[in-house]
Amino acid sequence: MPVASVPTLADGSLTLRPIRVRDARQLERVLLDNRAWLRRWEATYPGGGSVIDARGSIRNLNAHARAGTALPFVLEWEGELVGQLNVSSITHGSLASASIGYWVAKEVAGRGITPTAVALATDHCFRSLRLHRMEICIRPENAPSLRVVEKLGFRYEGLRRRFIHIDGDWRDHFAFALVAEEVPGGVLRRWREGRAPTSAASIPAADREAALTPLRVGDR
Repeated sequence: MPVASVPTLADGSLTLRPIRVRDARQLERVLLDNRAWLRRWEATYPGGGSVIDARGSIRNLNAHARAGTALPFVLEWEGELVGQLNVSSITHGSLASASIGYWVAKEVAGRGITPTAVALATDHCFRSLRLHRMEICIRPENAPSLRVVEKLGFRYEGLRRRFIHIDGDWRDHFAFALVAEEVPGGVLRRWREGRAPTSAASIPAADREAALTPLRVGDR
C-alpha cells in the first residue's frame, strides 16, 4: 500500500508517485539496465557490498515516510518508471528543512524530467509541508546534476569534504540550497518563466580546485 503522507505530483507527461513494494521488480530492472550510467553516483555503505535489493530499499524508504522524515517517489514518464526522487532528512520546528536526492534512466536524460521533478518536490515541501530550506548535494564530477541546480537557480553554499559514501569511498560534494522566501511563486513557475538566476549556482574556482585535490589526512 502507498504511504498516505506521500502525495502524487504531476506535470505533463511526468508523474511523481509514492514508491510501493510491488515496484521492486521493475525498479531492479531499470537499475540493472542503467548500472554503468548510475554506479558512479550510487550511495554505498562503508565495507558493504553492491547487491541491488530494491525490495529492502523500498521498505526502508517507506519506514522513513511513515516516521515523517522522508518522501520517497518513483518518477514515471508517459506511464513508465524511469527513476526515483527522495526527499530525506525532513526536519520541522526551528530548522524546517530537507534534502533531495534523485536519479533518472539514461534513455530519458535531457528531457527536463529531473529539473521538473526537483521543482515539483521542492514546491510541495515549501507549500504543503511548510518547510523553509531545501538542500541538494552533488559530486563535483556529476555534470548533469550540476546543470539541474543551475537551471532551477539553487544557490551554491560550499564544498563538503568527504561528505557521503558513494561508489565505494567517501566523496566530496558541492552543496546547494533554496529557502522559501526566494521562490514565493514556486520553483517550477520561476524556471518555466525564465526567471531562475542561473548564476546563483556558480562555484568559485577555489572550491573547484579544492575538489580536485584529495583531502590531506593527518600524519599518524
